[in-house]
Amino acid sequence: MHYGSPLWVDIQTRYLREHVSTPYKTWTSLEGIDPTYSSYFDRVIDQTGRHSDKLNHLAIEIAGEASPDDLIMFLDGDAFPIADPLPLITQGLASAPLVAVRRPENLGDPQPHPSFCVTTVKAWCDLGGDWSQGFRWTNTQGRRVSDVGANLLRKLELTKTHWVEVLRSNRTDLDPVFFGIYGDVVYHHGAGFRRLTRFTRFHASLAPSPQPLPSTPIVRQLHRRREWKRRQQWERETKDRLARLSDEVIAKIERGDSTWVAEFV
Repeated sequence: MHYGSPLWVDIQTRYLREHVSTPYKTWTSLEGIDPTYSSYFDRVIDQTGRHSDKLNHLAIEIAGEASPDDLIMFLDGDAFPIADPLPLITQGLASAPLVAVRRPENLGDPQPHPSFCVTTVKAWCDLGGDWSQGFRWTNTQGRRVSDVGANLLRKLELTKTHWVEVLRSNRTDLDPVFFGIYGDVVYHHGAGFRRLTRFTRFHASLAPSPQPLPSTPIVRQLHRRREWKRRQQWERETKDRLARLSDEVIAKIERGDSTWVAEFV
């Protein structure tokens, strides 16, 4: 799905044409994007709401037309194949009904991630697939959290349904979470439709720890002010660094060749 910016429309559809040899149809939503970009896709669905709700709605629309044995591939708008994904998909679906990216690099996230997920229409409907968050797990910091894909994970657990995890395969990391290649097949940029307004859980965990609070009330007030400024400075510097890296990678991708991939593999 694409939101607010057409930046990834040409990139994603171009890489799909280059690397997916079997016949396919593309379904998307283009909220906040010029409708002329509809020509890049086979079907554009008018949607609004949360990311997970849009994904669920797209699956409903696809299931209404597709055959039960048809494959359904979920891709975030800033994700695309950098190699033929069919061998990975075929091998994965031979042992489980669902193949998806998992991002343990984000403080141990255990759930399927919609940046890349493939299953059959029948398996999705039988499972009652749901990308919503709600179900919570304990992350590597001992905190109870939830995210997109949480309820899908719980459905897999409750039905004892095995799924194939596609893990990050970068040899070189510009960042531990963003700019990731998974299974040597799929690239996911991360936060590709917005300048960072909030951090991933991993990035937030890198924030400077607050210094001990002084006991004197007046000094305590000054201390809180200094800590706030220190946190704000860290956030600005981190966001600027990630935005700079993002712009550099996008510029290389937009050149139209695949030499940029060598920097990660």
